[in-house]
Amino acid sequence: MVLASLALGCDRKDAGGRELLVFAAASLTDAFTELAHAFETGHPGVSVRLSFGGSQALRTQIENGAEPQVFASADARHVQALVDQGLVGPPVSFARNRLVIVVPKDNPAHIETLDDLPRAERLVLCDDSVPAGAYTQQSLKRAAAELGADFLARVEGRVASRESNVRQTLQKVVLGEADAAIVYASDAVAAGDDVSTIEVPSAFNVTATYPVALLEKNPHPELARAFVALLRSEAGQAILTRHGFIGS
Repeated sequence: MVLASLALGCDRKDAGGRELLVFAAASLTDAFTELAHAFETGHPGVSVRLSFGGSQALRTQIENGAEPQVFASADARHVQALVDQGLVGPPVSFARNRLVIVVPKDNPAHIETLDDLPRAERLVLCDDSVPAGAYTQQSLKRAAAELGADFLARVEGRVASRESNVRQTLQKVVLGEADAAIVYASDAVAAGDDVSTIEVPSAFNVTATYPVALLEKNPHPELARAFVALLRSEAGQAILTRHGFIGS
């Protein structure tokens, strides 16, 4: 049975068989849940436990003693910090993503393009410490170079909140608590008909690269390596693509 949670407590142990604990960025929730089921099917007696959150929060947990076997991040920065501390081994990339704007189905602010973003009365973004938030700032600065020096300030003036992971950002729009948000394309796929999606032009967009690394202190290194192999396999890439990611 796959145990997936946005709660970050990880002290429960599997009563029988072997358990693989995977920390993964919140944007990977749906894809990794399916991947974990596939991994369990191919490894009888193994239980995959998933813990999702902002990459920065998961990194902090590892630095403070949490012991997953696998860490999948939405950017290289937080993995590299753990490499530098000798807590994880060399990372490898397994997926990419891109930014989109999501709005409620009724689109109350009448946002049709990135240029319209300042029309939002309530804009929700990820905090800059979150990979999606950092990518968003890069994208908005690129746009400001063409749309006008005041574009970034006008957008910032509409920000109602900055969330600690991308799924919380998405949820604000799903619940009707925001007129718009910037999230990953994979999050828009996960939301389905609950939101409408507006593309961010490629000239302004930022490609997010997802690395995965194994913890150096690892009770099941062979299982951890096998899970990473699944992510990078043809079958794993097909699952990631179906959930809106771009292949590695």
